[in-house]
Amino acid sequence: MVDESTGDVVSVSREGAVATVTLAEPALRTAVKTALRDALVEVAGDDTVRAVVLTGTGNAFCVGQDLGEHAAALRADPATAFDTIAVHYNPIVMALSTMPKPVVAAVNGTCVGAGLGFALACDLRVTADTAKFGTAFTGIGLTCDSALSATLARAVGSARASELVLLGEPFTAEQAAQWGIAGRVVPAAEVASTAARLAARLAAGPTRAYAEAKLALAASWGAPLPEVLRVEREAQARLGLTADHRGAVESFLGKTKPVFDGS
Repeated sequence: MVDESTGDVVSVSREGAVATVTLAEPALRTAVKTALRDALVEVAGDDTVRAVVLTGTGNAFCVGQDLGEHAAALRADPATAFDTIAVHYNPIVMALSTMPKPVVAAVNGTCVGAGLGFALACDLRVTADTAKFGTAFTGIGLTCDSALSATLARAVGSARASELVLLGEPFTAEQAAQWGIAGRVVPAAEVASTAARLAARLAAGPTRAYAEAKLALAASWGAPLPEVLRVEREAQARLGLTADHRGAVESFLGKTKPVFDGS
């Protein structure tokens, strides 16, 4: 059974406990950014959604800021042209990276600029073998946003991240896979189905454990070892009180398949 809420620029469809958020337009004009932010906040807060897929339409996942709209904002007032970062981009990245459920980016095509930041803010990525990537920012005299300065360096290492950002050269899905960006690379026609299967698998899993794992992975970046150990210890203590954990242990001992319901 598929439940669907379709907007002009962003749609949200449901298949069981998986919500798929789809960008109908590749460029991020204000209407798209607002709808995407609101859709992600909604699915993040919906306890019946246990996994999320973020994807685009046609040959593009997301190509970043709509430069026509941005040029108009610069002409109107360059001092306020970047307010959209606080209003849109930062909340979108925070929603993707901190929601207490796994998010799969189904990168169906071109993925550049803030689009690359959004993909890297997701937990897992399924990428079309035809997809093209790029950072794009320095090509128009800007630095990174959408957390790309952190997530790209974490994915590929600081040396390669510097090259990708400073030179701004496009790269392929094959290169993205070699460098740790793309995740699973599949034929373009199989991206949606592969991402849906992966999200369904995650939705049937221990979602509270996934939420704690997301927090621990985020906290570990650059943290001293004692802090990492503290975060892990406290998370394990919380998960030890869950029915999911206790049931899974009993299932293991009884040689049966565990059933996770998020409790």
